Amino acid sequence: MVVRDKFTFSELENWLNERRVTEIECLVPDLTGVARGKILPREKFTEDRGMRLPEAVVAMGVTGEFPEEGPYYDVISPTDRDMHLQPDPSTVRIVPWATDPTAQVIHDCYYKDGTMVPFAPRSVLRRVCSLFDAEGWDPVVAPELEFYLVARNTDPDIPLKPPIGRSGRAETSRQAYSIDAVNEFDPLFEDVYAYCQQMELNVDTLIHEIGAGQMEINFFHAHPLALADEVFFFKRTVREAALRHDMFATFMAKPIAGEPGSSMHIHQSILDKATGKNIFSNPDGTPSQAFYWYIGGLQKYVPAAMALFAPYVNSYRRLSRFTAAPINIQWGIDNRTVGIRSPVAGPAARRIENRVIGADANPYVALAASLACGYLGLKNRIEPSAECKGDAYLGEYQLPRSLSEALTLLRNEKDLHEVLGESFVTVYTEVKEIEYAEFMKVISPWEREHLLLHV
Repeated sequence: MVVRDKFTFSELENWLNERRVTEIECLVPDLTGVARGKILPREKFTEDRGMRLPEAVVAMGVTGEFPEEGPYYDVISPTDRDMHLQPDPSTVRIVPWATDPTAQVIHDCYYKDGTMVPFAPRSVLRRVCSLFDAEGWDPVVAPELEFYLVARNTDPDIPLKPPIGRSGRAETSRQAYSIDAVNEFDPLFEDVYAYCQQMELNVDTLIHEIGAGQMEINFFHAHPLALADEVFFFKRTVREAALRHDMFATFMAKPIAGEPGSSMHIHQSILDKATGKNIFSNPDGTPSQAFYWYIGGLQKYVPAAMALFAPYVNSYRRLSRFTAAPINIQWGIDNRTVGIRSPVAGPAARRIENRVIGADANPYVALAASLACGYLGLKNRIEPSAECKGDAYLGEYQLPRSLSEALTLLRNEKDLHEVLGESFVTVYTEVKEIEYAEFMKVISPWEREHLLLHV
């Protein structure tokens, strides 16, 4: 596991010199998690130590569209003003697939008066982490990220299919935890691990998940901002590696009908900054009151945060009964049918796993929202329901069933607005509304098949 300390700008320059870097990819994660920015010559980057972009660049939908009117423009200036971007030196990584020596650096977004742009995803996560810091708490997270490898597909009207492996055949059956099924794609994963090593990404275990061509990568635990950066980098990395092996990697929540969806389970614990001890455990090793309050916060606020955990219309196809994805906000110890799970662990490693988050979620936004739910539980001392010790799939749906429903819940939950920032919630919900409106213009094959001649 590589531990990256805070870099100074002087150390950043030395790092670039040692690697003879000639170009810098200056990156900003937008609301969808897409890398926006500019590519600068090394000299220009060193001279300016920053750049400018229109603020709406981090506040547009996955289709590239913006709202034309409404509350969005109470936050976004109609004059299309610039953000001033400042590099975070600790995020510098080499771009291992570039032809010339190239580095990539994530930037934070500021206004010219020095205040952070509040709706930029990285700003939102920083805001939430600062609330924990003010309480003397140090949040620790570890994501488990699922994704599919699929055959190249350039026609969106044709369903996705599993890719061809080394054997010359595509998977046709469930291969959960199969070593041989992973080995079918050895050349690709050798590139992925080599790229991750060059980029100093702290990836841990690779497994084959339930779906055909579905994989999962686990990350070592670390500070939320560092882990969000790593997930952001990893998504770019595995997509690039897949392209070089004539296939696609997708983080869609439900890319293939009849196959399980892809999630981003996030394990969370909180350390006391003064003692370094896990506040989820009492001195005698039993679960603490903070452990239960954190669960209570997740139970109360996760339904209202679902638009942040499941950000697209496709996301809600994953959240259905008996499909390895939760439909509830029940909690349990070592119970994978619940939305909030506590894995079996010793007192020092006691943690809570949020299982409702989709692989399609922006890692900065998802981490900020999950921590916000737990923070509110701790601050408001919210008691959880009784532990679910049976099959939670037999219970009722407790999560919104559509993006439209989720957006309504988010708009109405003022406690989350206070923690995440009113301007962020305004921008986010307005952008998601136009995405939903765009989707509703599309007539699906199901509608033509079942309604064309029958209604």
